[in-house]
Amino acid sequence: MRASIIHKNPAAWRTPPWLTDLDAARAGFGWDSVRRELLGINPEAMNMACLAVDRHVDTAAPAASRATGPGAGARDAADAPAQGPTALRLIGEDGSARSIGFGALSRDTNRFAHALHGLGLERGDGLFVLCPRGEALYTGVLGGLKAGLVVAPLFTAFGPEPLATRLHIAQPRALLTTRSLYRRKLQALRPQLDFLQRVIVVDDEGDGAAPPPATLDLAVLLAAAPDTPLPARTRAQDPALIHFTSGTTGTPKAALHVHEAALMHWATARWALDLHPGDVFWCTADPGWVTGTSYGIVAPLLHGVTSVVDEGEFDALRWLRTLQRERVSVWYTAPTALRLLMKAGTALVRAHPCPDLRLIASVGEPLNPEVVWWALEAFGLPVHDNWWQTETGGIMIANTLAADIKPGSMGRALPGVEAAIVRRDGERLEVLREPGVDGELALRAPWPSMFRAYLGQDERYRRCFADGWYLSGDLARRDADGCYWFVGRADDVIKSAGHLIGPFEVESVLMEHPAVAEAGVIGKPDPVLGETVKAFVVARDGIEVDAALQAQLMAHARTRLGAAVAPKEIAFVAALPHTRSGKVMRRLLRARELGLPEGDTSTLEGR
Repeated sequence: MRASIIHKNPAAWRTPPWLTDLDAARAGFGWDSVRRELLGINPEAMNMACLAVDRHVDTAAPAASRATGPGAGARDAADAPAQGPTALRLIGEDGSARSIGFGALSRDTNRFAHALHGLGLERGDGLFVLCPRGEALYTGVLGGLKAGLVVAPLFTAFGPEPLATRLHIAQPRALLTTRSLYRRKLQALRPQLDFLQRVIVVDDEGDGAAPPPATLDLAVLLAAAPDTPLPARTRAQDPALIHFTSGTTGTPKAALHVHEAALMHWATARWALDLHPGDVFWCTADPGWVTGTSYGIVAPLLHGVTSVVDEGEFDALRWLRTLQRERVSVWYTAPTALRLLMKAGTALVRAHPCPDLRLIASVGEPLNPEVVWWALEAFGLPVHDNWWQTETGGIMIANTLAADIKPGSMGRALPGVEAAIVRRDGERLEVLREPGVDGELALRAPWPSMFRAYLGQDERYRRCFADGWYLSGDLARRDADGCYWFVGRADDVIKSAGHLIGPFEVESVLMEHPAVAEAGVIGKPDPVLGETVKAFVVARDGIEVDAALQAQLMAHARTRLGAAVAPKEIAFVAALPHTRSGKVMRRLLRARELGLPEGDTSTLEGR
């Protein structure tokens, strides 16, 4: 058996020494100190985008000194005279790359904010942004925030139906998208969207044609608008962002966040992601998910670091070359991506050494211990898992760089976060103090990035809170060292012969077998046991799938888990259904197995 802990390497981390003692840090922490550090003397008047962009234009260090290697230094130094320190490093689908400085980003977002006001949009109006990962997306989100609008980034892969659903929930007055996306997905819907008064399009076709009817051209609007800063128009508690999260059934939930969330983004990017001046940061999440906005747009800009933005989709070789060529130092990605790299093989990773990479972090779904160990072998670095949700708006629990890692653990609560394991008993909430007991993971409310509403679902929002706690719906346990371990979503837990079985635990054990690339586990109804465990397994490339392998996996699972918890059935599949953020959709596996309605599949990968 491997050791259960990966010890920190003091030579590799640069986290402030006080963070080595999380208990002491929590005891002396207050959000007011973060407000003063980030906002200065007027903590109430704040705008998330102005904080993220404008304050770095004159005060940031020269770009060349911020680079993490000779190639990056030369690249950024060349950009510096024209546009200041590098904010974004944009990589096109064809692999070409260019930089945008904080100065240029500030001016373009100012122009867009002025243009929005010139179109009659006012503080509190909604703006949806449906653009590929690239310059227009950043201009739209940040410019909309500067204008005081409530911004919702959306997935470009959504079809017309999920787009219409989300538009009707939030009813924005404005939309920024590309000409091609508008023609393919929205133009036919426009008559049904009477609330959508302004549609602004980006010319992604390059044919010189006029924009589609009833739309405005972004380039024309920007050219006519001033690039001067706008007067402060928002306060800490003003609405800023809408993030959609899919429901098990029915319509998606629209979680509303405020400008004050920037405090959480800034603080947790320091604690959990260890961002420092000079870092090159790559968050692979699409801004259609909360991670891609909170830590793909806002947090790195708040810290003044360079963000890599890749327009292309996942490809193992492309991603490894990006890590290497862009000299990425901090990489924030999803367990599914890491498992796909693991499937591609350790040799491929080692053929693309990344000497500048010092931290790999993961979010989006639970991280299997085997992936942590594999990364240590392949990259020379473990993966630091963390936990949070769309509703929390920021990282709550993390394996920090300055602490030992227990592979499979989500880590410990960060400063400013009070977490607990609780049990509901009717209207009463019991906090479970003893370690090792399963219950629902709860957080003491409020905190700066806590969602403030589900749009149009007030009762559903109220049900998320009890006795001053936010109830996450995730089942977990806390060990004697204060580390939290994911058990499963409350609606994923399998009840078999009186046992409560967390699917993640079974999946992780299956992944320990060298033939397994990925696994998904569900409960299958049984007239005697209530439910039995069924596993769907994706084999690694080159592995022959047959009855002998099935028997090996059954025996491996029984040895590691015991007969009561091990799968009673194992089915081999070519792939598992994932959301676009990388989560295995266990409820979809169950629905397909049992012939049940699939519910909301708008976030399903590949749709």
